[in-house]
Amino acid sequence: MSGSESTSERGSVVEPAVQKLLSFHGDTLLRYRDALASYGGKIRLTGPGDPEILWREHILDCLCSVPFLPGKGAVLDVGSGGGLPGLVWAICRPDLEVTLLDSVRKKCGALDDMARELGLSNVRVVWSRCEEYALKARESFSFAGARAVASAGVLLEYLSPLVSVGGDILAMKGPLYADELEPLEGKWNRLGVSSPSLVPYDVEEKHLFLILWKKNAPCPSRFPRKAGMAEKINWWR
Repeated sequence: MSGSESTSERGSVVEPAVQKLLSFHGDTLLRYRDALASYGGKIRLTGPGDPEILWREHILDCLCSVPFLPGKGAVLDVGSGGGLPGLVWAICRPDLEVTLLDSVRKKCGALDDMARELGLSNVRVVWSRCEEYALKARESFSFAGARAVASAGVLLEYLSPLVSVGGDILAMKGPLYADELEPLEGKWNRLGVSSPSLVPYDVEEKHLFLILWKKNAPCPSRFPRKAGMAEKINWWR
């Protein structure tokens, strides 16, 4: 991947870190899995409703992002859906303030219910589009991430206005990540971010990737644009 930093050595910390997290937080994570499964017939929070699939393909995947959370501060999960990865972050890092952002009101209600059921006092649920929320909470988070929300370029436009300088942005991606990053090469500074770092990892024989950007300058004031513009007119064109 031209212009991007490969960090496969950082990927080596993922598996032992996940095992340690499971030893400390496994019971609560299982309760979260069961809560997610119980919503299967009510609200479409995730694709599968089977508890084993939720555990193997979703919760274990999200656990792999936990080692890259900041040491302190406020973190944001955009397009949280069923709380993946934000509720996993909140369970494993009770010292962080975790905001779950989603544009679907029913999903926000479910997130509130699950956080309360799990006894998570460090969770705040916000019902809003990220473009609108950024007008209220501009550059106020030390870390923001998303899973299965949008292509990398669109996601960067969503997240950069919300992250403070010195913070980090995370995208959780599959093996086709390079196709999303290629047209963005050399243009990262337009959103105030660095070239990305890449952390490969495996979950259930799937080859997956964490993509991390450092927020190294203020996001230009023209971002965020109006809702829907990120998908229609790409900032990197």
